[in-house]
Amino acid sequence: MKELRKPEWLKADSLGSRKTREITRLLRRLNLNTVCESAKCPNRGECFERGTATLMILGDHCTRNCTFCTVEKATSNLPLPDPMEPEKVAETARVLKLRHVVVTMVTRDDLPDGGAEHIAKVIRALRDNKGMTIEMLISDLQGDVDALRTVVDAMPDILNHNVETIARLYPRVRPMADFYRSLNLLKRVKEIRPDMLTKSGFMVGLGETRDEVVELLGALREHMVDIVTIGQYMMPSPRHYQVREYVSPDTFEYYQTEGEKMGFRLVCSAPLVRSSYLAEKAFDKIETSINKSVKEMEGRRYAEEKSLVGNLK
Repeated sequence: MKELRKPEWLKADSLGSRKTREITRLLRRLNLNTVCESAKCPNRGECFERGTATLMILGDHCTRNCTFCTVEKATSNLPLPDPMEPEKVAETARVLKLRHVVVTMVTRDDLPDGGAEHIAKVIRALRDNKGMTIEMLISDLQGDVDALRTVVDAMPDILNHNVETIARLYPRVRPMADFYRSLNLLKRVKEIRPDMLTKSGFMVGLGETRDEVVELLGALREHMVDIVTIGQYMMPSPRHYQVREYVSPDTFEYYQTEGEKMGFRLVCSAPLVRSSYLAEKAFDKIETSINKSVKEMEGRRYAEEKSLVGNLK
């Protein structure tokens, strides 16, 4: 298949600024990984300029074989989780003065709990940074409900798990994952803690149709997902899954409109959107919406109580 030419709207800012070098040195000093670098995210220059980075825990090798991902693969002889990593992550967030920190992970099917207890320790360490909100992007934990409960009980502000693509493409794009296991994990978060915000994201341009994308959005909403991100898949190297289409900005706007009709709290849909891109602004928008709803509800309750008292006089 002939490789497609990348359109103008997919050009991102370059790296090399002072802030980028500063963050890179900090990450090297603490021996931490970022998904920004491991996954060759097109927005890493912009995010580093804003002083943000999505930290990746549990090592730099993944036990899955997804064909779109650049993270190194390994199924055995992986090191145990670094017991100091929770404190290192918390220190990095403090130094960068983050208000909203995003942490992701490599899938660790080699660990009995998929790394759940380690994830919980990272969340609890970050909780010591007062005033900071936490977004945790997790693997499917092989559908282990107890492992999921361990993570949820640590109380991240947002629990994120990406479905990545439509169900039909899973055998080619995510051969070791299961679409319905991912959907059920997102729903179980709400069953464990109904007030926890859930988030998921997926890529387009892998060979899906418009109808399949709308169907996927409907499935996510049915499984009580609050926030969804949609971005263009970009092939990181010739050996990865090949881009089938560069989706136009107009189509991304269409997906956003369709998602908003379904009742998601927030839909972020654009070519360069990634799961953690501008996550802090997205959370601020959600928090503002929630606070507004609470105030409106309190206002209605006050009016009802005032009316009731008046009627009793």
